[in-house]
Amino acid sequence: MQLAMPAAHEDAARRFYGDILGLKELPKPADLATRGGVWFSCGAVQLHLGVEKEFRPALKAHPGLVVDRLAPLVAALTEAGHNVKHDVPIAGFTRIFTDDPFGNRIELLEPNR
Repeated sequence: MQLAMPAAHEDAARRFYGDILGLKELPKPADLATRGGVWFSCGAVQLHLGVEKEFRPALKAHPGLVVDRLAPLVAALTEAGHNVKHDVPIAGFTRIFTDDPFGNRIELLEPNR
């Protein structure tokens, strides 16, 4: 899946997706690296952040990332200054929404056990 980001903000993407959410950064192919952006793995899925010249955040469309433990992520997001929004529950999951540093909407879901 791909989200857009503004140019020259790769470090902010690494802090949010790598340091806070714990996604593993993937090396971009050399012929694409000059375009900017950052790639991450999330289980079997890859999340690509690509630079968009006239960037506008995705305010409604969003990825939903399944996590093992939501509470520590909520604490880390809050500590880092990211808003956490609770929404109506859906069967089998506890979930929240947050925004990445660029305003893209991100859903985090923890399976109920």
